[in-house]
Parts: sequence; C-alpha cells; structure tokens
Amino acid sequence: MLKSLHQEWFANVRGDLLSGTVVALALIPEAIAFSLIAGVDPKVGLYASFAIAVVIAFAGGRPAMISAATGAMALVMVTLVKEHGLQYLLFATLLTGVLQIIAGVLRLGSLMRFVSRSVITGFVNALAILIFMAQLPELAGGNWMVYAMVAAGLAIIYLFPYLTRSIPSPLVCIVVLTSIAIWLDVDVRRVGDMGELPDALPIFLLPQVPLNWETLLIVLPYSVTLAVVGLLESLMTAAIVDDFTDTPSNKNRECAGQGVANIASGLLGGMAGCAMIGQSVINVKSGGRGRLSTLTAGVFLLVLIVFLSDWVERIPMAALVAVMIMVSIGTFRWDSLRNLRVHPKSSSIVMIATVVVVVFTHDLAKGVLVGVLLSGVFFARKVGQVLHVDSSTADAGKARSYVVAGQVFFASADAFVKAFDFKEAIERVRIDVSRAHFWDITAITALDRVVLKFRREGTTVDIVGMNEASATLVGKLAVHDKPDAERLVGH
Repeated sequence: MLKSLHQEWFANVRGDLLSGTVVALALIPEAIAFSLIAGVDPKVGLYASFAIAVVIAFAGGRPAMISAATGAMALVMVTLVKEHGLQYLLFATLLTGVLQIIAGVLRLGSLMRFVSRSVITGFVNALAILIFMAQLPELAGGNWMVYAMVAAGLAIIYLFPYLTRSIPSPLVCIVVLTSIAIWLDVDVRRVGDMGELPDALPIFLLPQVPLNWETLLIVLPYSVTLAVVGLLESLMTAAIVDDFTDTPSNKNRECAGQGVANIASGLLGGMAGCAMIGQSVINVKSGGRGRLSTLTAGVFLLVLIVFLSDWVERIPMAALVAVMIMVSIGTFRWDSLRNLRVHPKSSSIVMIATVVVVVFTHDLAKGVLVGVLLSGVFFARKVGQVLHVDSSTADAGKARSYVVAGQVFFASADAFVKAFDFKEAIERVRIDVSRAHFWDITAITALDRVVLKFRREGTTVDIVGMNEASATLVGKLAVHDKPDAERLVGH
C-alpha cells in the first residue's frame, strides 16, 4: 500500500510539479473557450477545470491524466443552457456525476477491451487533427508577429531539450514569449482578451432548481449524453496515456472518479468535464507521471486565475498555440500512415472511418461508435468465414459422416446449414462437432434446422463430440428433441 502510494504520488516530484505548471497555463484559454461554447460565464469553465483536476488526482484510475472542462462536453450543454439557464446545467452536472459513479460500480469500464487498436488509433489521429484545427482561428486572424511568435515558440519547444531536459520546453516557451511580448509591447492577442478571469475563490452552492419530476425529465437526457461522452473520452484517453507511459490504469475506478469529480464541479459552480487528450499529452511529454502532476495543474490553475490574473492575462495566445501545435504533432500516430500499406484493409478502413467521422462531426462518441461497429462487422465476417464442414460416406453408402470445424454463430449459421446435403438418400447421418463451437441462439436454430430437415427425409441423425459449453446452450435453447419440434422450428 505504501509502495503504491509513493509510486503514484512521490516517485517523480520535480517532474510532476513542472509538468503540472505547464498544464495549468494551457488549461486557462481552453476552459474560457469551452465556457463560451456552452454559453456560460468563463468562470464556470475555470472553476470546473480546477475542481475536476484536483478531485480526479485522488479519485481517478489513471495517474498523470488531466481532466477538466472540455469542448466535447460543452457542445452537449449548449441547448440546455440556452433554454433553461445555468442552474439547470449545474443540476445536470451533478446528475452526470451520479450516472458515472453507477457506471463505475457496474464495472462498465471493462467494456474498453471491445475497442480495437484501429479505433484507438483513429481516435488519436482525429483528436490531433481537431487540436490543430482549433488553433487556426488564432493564426488566421493575426498579424505577422503572431506567426513569428508561433514559429519562435515551436523552435524553443523542439530545440531547448538539446540543451537540457530538466525544465519542460513548453514552459520555457510560454515564459520566454510572454517576457518578449511584455518587454516589446507586441500587438498580439493575449489570454486576457479571451474573457474576464474570476477574482474570487469558488464557493459551495446547490443548484437553484425545483426538485421535481419535470426538472428530472428536462435534465436527464443531457446528463445521460454527458455521462456517456465523458466516460468514452476519458477511457479512450486513459488507454492512450497507458501506451505513452507503458503503465496500466484502472478503468472502472476512472469511471467512478470522473463521477465524483463532476459532482464536485457542480457543487462549486462548474460545468461537467472529462479527460483531455491534449493536456494529458502535454503533461506526459513535459515529464508528468504521477497524480501529483494532475493535482498541481488544478491547484496552480486556481492560483493563477485568482491571485496572478494580472500576469496571466498578458500571456500571448501565440505561445499557447505553439504548445498546442506541438501536442497535435506529437499526438498524431504518423506510423499509421505507413501501416496503411501493410495492415489488413479492414483495420485501415476502421481507422480512417473513425478519423473522418470525428473530424467532420466534431463528435468523439459518434466516431468511436462507427469504428466499434465496423470492427464488429469485419470481425464477424472474418470469423464467420472460418467454418469448414467435410463429409465422407460410410457403411457401404448407407451413412454419411460430417465433420464440422470452426465457430457457428449468427454470421456463419447460414453457411453451416448449406454445407449439408438433405436430399441424399441415406439411412443415417453422423455429425461430429468436436472441433466446433456453438455461440448463440442463431447457431442453435441452425442446428435445429439441420436435424429436422434430415428427419423429414427419413434420415436418422447422431450428433457427437459437442463440448460442454455448447451442450449447455443446446440443452437450454434447442428444440429438435422436443415433441412439437416441427411446429417450433417451421419448414
């Protein structure tokens, strides 16, 4: 227990403190922008980012992962805020947290094992593209100084590590470009231009909404969507950080932790949030490995916006754009482009489809859903084709023996039935299924059809070699041995 506590919190103190500082600076414009998307005051997003980051540092299942207010969640809130106001949003945030805790208790995080590597790769590449696209408005509306500062920032980020890796290069980029902008009074867009920063600590409050059935019906659809989108993005991000750090995470604990964090956010006047791929990558690439980095990001964010807001407002957006472009470049899986030529076509199609849907809809949930569905279809098609039925005659042509090898389920059931010759004039059929497995009710129905078709032709059927799992399913669902089998299965 003590060893685990030390490993998660104090094994990388210096790296976690520095990386958390970088993340805190990068969180400010993001939180403000997401607040504006949702149609609420900037402090709602900033307080949310503080509360979620601090709570998830203790309650989450993935050390070094950053959670805060996000764009994916903000898009879901727009209609609710517009039609019913902030108080209903706060209530929806609390309900979102409750639903996510329930998901953790039900161990729904384990469902991540059904998400294929191709879907995760597509998800990562799509996020990298979206992160880059989000920086374009800052570049498109700026003067030549903006481009110069972004270029200088990227040079610092990529060249400074050759001098030393003791200080994260993104932090150096922000400090240097801010100093230059203040010293030369450069005419560029600053963080302060994004919106007014709060000047007071968040306070505990309960949403001022009528606690009745009508309120629940208004809020529940939004809360369900927020809970699903938040968990999906958080679990996908956790899988990505697992790969970056080569360490495991507790997906079910992460589900419940996200719920606790969102409840804390709602009680402090914040909006719902989830894991952030961009900030998580910044954290890891800046040296963050433990929970202390996430806690530092949340605490330092509050210190910056409440006590050091005069300085934070002067940070040029070009510095943060440079950091986010670095994140975009570092997040994209460039080897996936080379692998398009060597990986199976089905895997490449899944990856590309996930990217296309996410980029064009800006909806991570839709992209992942399409990817998972395509993966399932391709898998079922591939496994369904691996079914062989061989036959041979016996007893001087009076009997035939069939040997079934492979998986019999909904995708291969028709092929299983078509492999038998029901019109052959023989007295007995022996079906050896010792090398086969029957998976579902469709497979059992196919077996019923085969047996009954042979019987209608006056042929005796013997089924041998069935494994225990298949036999249990057949015993529960099959009808070919029941008196009214013909009526139940049909012709």
